[in-house]
Amino acid sequence: MENVLDVYEQPYNPLEPVVCFDESTRQLIDDVRTPLPTQSGQVARQVAEYQRNGTANLFMCFEPLRGWRHVTLTEHRTRQDFAHQIRFLVDTVYPHATCIHLVLDNLNTHALASLYETFSPAEANRLSKRLAFHFTPSTAPGLTWPRLSLAFCHGLPSTSASLAAGKPPAIPKVRPSTGVLPLNLARLYPSIPA
Repeated sequence: MENVLDVYEQPYNPLEPVVCFDESTRQLIDDVRTPLPTQSGQVARQVAEYQRNGTANLFMCFEPLRGWRHVTLTEHRTRQDFAHQIRFLVDTVYPHATCIHLVLDNLNTHALASLYETFSPAEANRLSKRLAFHFTPSTAPGLTWPRLSLAFCHGLPSTSASLAAGKPPAIPKVRPSTGVLPLNLARLYPSIPA
């Protein structure tokens, strides 16, 4: 945990960005009945009945010190999907960075092996040379900001049409942060009684 907290305390450096990474599965739903039209001054009325239309996966990257966030939708959450997200970060978002510090949880797909299973050895090696993985402890997965943002997404409606069109749920804009989490409280986490 100290490794993650030390990374969060680093000053902003565009050549060595600190990027939090997480993912979440969303249920895709559609209305069974057409919602009733609203009138002026009236709250929208909607029937709680819905039709389930499968799921979609949301990958979220967040650079807290810059206030940048990106959500990508995929059909699945596989090693190959993870590897393509990493290549997007390295080649598109941070092409000039010397080292991208990724803060992730301990999911089985979050490994350099995912790059080697997806790309040629030369390509996987090129990508891995620009990455530093920092894993949150399994007892404190909430040490990544995307976890908090994705938790917020679970309260938002997701229709099959919006997610199928590649439109992630609307998430409020973020401002650059001087500190990702109250680090002094995070250091006390293991000793705080449940």
